[in-house]
Amino acid sequence: MHFGLSEDQQELSDMIAALLTKRSDSLAVRAAIESTAGHDTALWQTLCEQVGVAALAVPEENDGAGATLFESAVVLEQLGIALTPSPLLATTIAVAALRLMGSPEQQADLLPRIAAGEIATVVLDPDVVIDAPHASIILELDGESIRVVDAEVTPLVTVDQTISLGKVDVARPAHGPVHDVAAALASALQVGAMQRGLGMTVAYSKERVQFGRQIGSFQALKHRMADMLVLLETSRSVSWAASAAAAAYLESPSQANAEVLVERSAAAQSWCSDALEKIASETVQLHGGIAITWEHDAQMVFKRAHALGRLFGSAHEHRARIVL
Repeated sequence: MHFGLSEDQQELSDMIAALLTKRSDSLAVRAAIESTAGHDTALWQTLCEQVGVAALAVPEENDGAGATLFESAVVLEQLGIALTPSPLLATTIAVAALRLMGSPEQQADLLPRIAAGEIATVVLDPDVVIDAPHASIILELDGESIRVVDAEVTPLVTVDQTISLGKVDVARPAHGPVHDVAAALASALQVGAMQRGLGMTVAYSKERVQFGRQIGSFQALKHRMADMLVLLETSRSVSWAASAAAAAYLESPSQANAEVLVERSAAAQSWCSDALEKIASETVQLHGGIAITWEHDAQMVFKRAHALGRLFGSAHEHRARIVL
């Protein structure tokens, strides 16, 4: 059995990576988080119009690409590597919610707008809603139905400035399959951040010289970076499994697929949250004092680990879901 990206998925990943290398380097990311929109609107427009990232999981009859949530996860992983502020996670969750719970009329109205790049989000926890401050479509889940709400949004000050959060004035939090899809997709961002942390650490170890040698030549540091690689690759596997389960459930929302999604999304968040915390910590330690300065990107990996590890539930909460 071969468990990996298809040729088309690899091409998509490479295309996004090449674009982000040109348009979302460290300076561009810092400029984006200082902007009013909280992200690079020109880059978002390019991603939507030239690549169609917001349309990937939207059916063709709703002006989408007719791909799956797994292709969206492929893009999210690359956005995670670049630490790019982007509304893709929120809009993809919104697409999933509309496909699972929206009426035909809602789907016909909203999905084409989201596919074209309009920012949407779903209220899963009213106190912490991703991209709520900049979303023009805010969806509230109510039992088995979904509705667009015109709610008051209070922007939140975040530790990770690459992620925009807001408090939304609605009645209740929402759990269930949409939350599980969100957790699975968020793990793709976590894997990307792990790749970024490991990559910058290995590169630094080849440049930094101590006692007349590159620090990467010291056996103890080699072992630590090898452990980081193991965490990254195991995280990628469990994240892909969760994203594949989310894609399968969205295409066929059966009870059997729901059970697989619950288990795999909880496993992904449990493992990836702890793994990213560890990799972020090692990234900071192996860089030394420079890593905690604003000028270096290691602190951004550390902050993203903190934010993503709590966005859709902590690691121990997801472990409890598996056990119970």
